[in-house]
Amino acid sequence: MKRFWLVLLSLGLVMAFSASVFAVDVKFSGEYFVGGMYLDKTTVMKDTATDGPSTALYYQRMRLKTEFVVAPGLSLVTRADIMERAWGAARSTPGTAADTNSAGTAAENENIAFDYLYVTYASPIGVFGVGYQPNGTWATVFANSETPLPKITYALPIGDFTLLLQMGKGADQSRTAKYASPYSDADYDVYYLMGMYKFKQGVAGLGLFGLRNKTTKPLGYEAQVFLIEPYFQAQFGPVKVQAEVDYATGKQRKYESGGSDINYDSWAGWIDATATFGPIYFGGTFAYVGGDDPATTDKNEGYWTGGMDFNPCLLLWNYDRYYWAGTMPGYGAATNSGPMTNAFFYQGRVGVKPSDKLDIMASLSYANADKKPTGYSDAYGWEIDVTGTYKITNNLSYMLGVGYLMTGDYYKAGTAGVSVRDNYIVVNKLTLTF
Repeated sequence: MKRFWLVLLSLGLVMAFSASVFAVDVKFSGEYFVGGMYLDKTTVMKDTATDGPSTALYYQRMRLKTEFVVAPGLSLVTRADIMERAWGAARSTPGTAADTNSAGTAAENENIAFDYLYVTYASPIGVFGVGYQPNGTWATVFANSETPLPKITYALPIGDFTLLLQMGKGADQSRTAKYASPYSDADYDVYYLMGMYKFKQGVAGLGLFGLRNKTTKPLGYEAQVFLIEPYFQAQFGPVKVQAEVDYATGKQRKYESGGSDINYDSWAGWIDATATFGPIYFGGTFAYVGGDDPATTDKNEGYWTGGMDFNPCLLLWNYDRYYWAGTMPGYGAATNSGPMTNAFFYQGRVGVKPSDKLDIMASLSYANADKKPTGYSDAYGWEIDVTGTYKITNNLSYMLGVGYLMTGDYYKAGTAGVSVRDNYIVVNKLTLTF
């Protein structure tokens, strides 16, 4: 009997001293927000039977990131969006199409949808990542749309310089047990080569991207896009400056035989500066997103958008407003939906931080179209926004914003005898980070 207890005690001590081998350190982070929105009109049409009603709603989302640290330098990372829904609103019809900027469907996001799942390994020769990872976040916030993408990534720091290589799969139409594809090569593949250099005042980088989309192979053509994206961000005394230039070339449609190819030749970019003097700051933004010229049927100049992450106003091209309240259409095909497209954009702003907890900012913006259909005006309009953010605690903040759009004649869509109305929005949001 003594031997039995001695053996049992010995095994217990072995397990106790070996516990670190089996342990996994788990780290949680994320945010939860509740927002409220009142939109005066859901269209900008005036004196018609299709004038939009007002809308008012509350909405929420919890975003949870979990990192399982298996060993120093080796982790498994996940991220899920939970109960992303408007309070009490009708649920989405279950389907298979992924929701915007998500790996899950809209119905899954209203319950729980995992967007990221990848392993990261910091090896002696660089940092590797494999799995569903963040994508579309290169350079500045302009033209960025953070979305999940399954890919293999590699980063190699060399002093102040970092080299990044990535290969991803945008879509796969190979034959599987669940998809009886008749094609052997009808996928969407992406390849990235990026470099960043850190200097005393900031960072500069250059991204080269190749995208090959053969999901349209059944239609007899494919797309081949090559993107060039240089940028820099720097702080010079009280002035913070950031700028980015984006160029797209290649083929929107490259036919295997017959047909007329359509080329890409598209530019976008922005420059933004903010000067801070004590509690007061001033800023200005110029952004350009090329529009497609209707006169050049063999060329597409409108590849770029401002991106889902770039929200310079509360009404014009605000992706949150679009996601929760829908498009804000005018007449014909003129709509104010999600990311900025086909625009020259100008903004001036001024802000004050009377304390560490409070930030009040006012901006005046104007936008006009780069390219427009025959008969259209190019004026999107003027917008005035005022926002205030109060930091209740280190992890809890409250934002209140009011935006007023003086709607331009672009939304008349060249239609005679019609009118457009101004519009306004009131939005607030309580955000908890952890």
